[in-house]
Amino acid sequence: MVNDHMTKYLVAPLNWGLGHASRCVPLIQRLLDEGHEVILGGDGESLTLLRRHFPKLRYTYLAPLNLRYSAGKSQVWAMLKALPKLLIWSIKDHLMLQALLREEHIDCIISDNRFGLYLTAKRSNSPKDGPASNSETVYITHQLHIKLPKGWRWAERIASRLHARVYTHYNKVWVPDYEDFAKSLAGELSHPQLSIINYQFSILNYIGPLSRFSLTETRSDHETDQQRSGLTGEAGLFDVVAVLSGLEPQRTALEKEIIARYQNTKEQVLIVQGLMHRPSTRIKRANLTIVPTMGDAELMAAMKGAKHIIARSGYSTIMDLETLGVMEKAELIPTPGQTEQEYLAFWLQNRTSK
Repeated sequence: MVNDHMTKYLVAPLNWGLGHASRCVPLIQRLLDEGHEVILGGDGESLTLLRRHFPKLRYTYLAPLNLRYSAGKSQVWAMLKALPKLLIWSIKDHLMLQALLREEHIDCIISDNRFGLYLTAKRSNSPKDGPASNSETVYITHQLHIKLPKGWRWAERIASRLHARVYTHYNKVWVPDYEDFAKSLAGELSHPQLSIINYQFSILNYIGPLSRFSLTETRSDHETDQQRSGLTGEAGLFDVVAVLSGLEPQRTALEKEIIARYQNTKEQVLIVQGLMHRPSTRIKRANLTIVPTMGDAELMAAMKGAKHIIARSGYSTIMDLETLGVMEKAELIPTPGQTEQEYLAFWLQNRTSK
């Protein structure tokens, strides 16, 4: 996956929930273990997550992206309205990367779904771009085939090809899934028909699932996170663990739904809100324990010890469940109108039931 000699990497995930950042954690740790230098890049809560995991690493801010889901059952119009903002954001990201590369050389830029972190100089060898022409670019995505809601299926081929136009600007595309379709966690999303994307697969590399829980639990910041959460030693006491993520207002809507479901029961319920900027204190309401975030070691123990897990069917969450071996006790609730999550929940239910 990486070079043997020491190289300088910039790793920058999309700030869309915490999943893109969390799946970069094992990748960053591997690069560090191999002796490479890593600079963290990004914005918002995803960058906060990476800085919390790797407090000693340098970081750089990239273009901020602030999107919201619709409160209704369809996200189509919310996403269509977001397209101009996404275009402007990707252009800003591209310009900020060029400015960074004028200040220092970076051997490899790894972008997890940040569209603008490619280098046109790689194609044109333009002298004005200076050291950027020697840098390699990698794009991480599991969504090669874009799924759209019923009534918009006719546009799936167009959307998938537009996405392909983005990632073919990169030298390599890393797909965090099994290459074997029968074992795949993302199904058709990561294994599209060639005619769908209309590009050759020569730059695609299936690297297997990426999960923060695949790391050995030896890093000192885990203890800090456990002490901060106030839950040390209690991880195995919960019957239900709910791990929240994603954009507002749907993240809050699911939290309220879970509270309403369990507040008058005898089951001990842990709700991890997935809010990186909230003060790390817990709220205890009878049988409910609510924390903004948890350290990886303790969250792993809580999920393994629980009888039931509730989460969105986001792909990074699915990779975490697969790594922990707890998929069979997970209730995956797609974000309303989020077709990708609806498909993933359907695919895994049918894959595991065979």
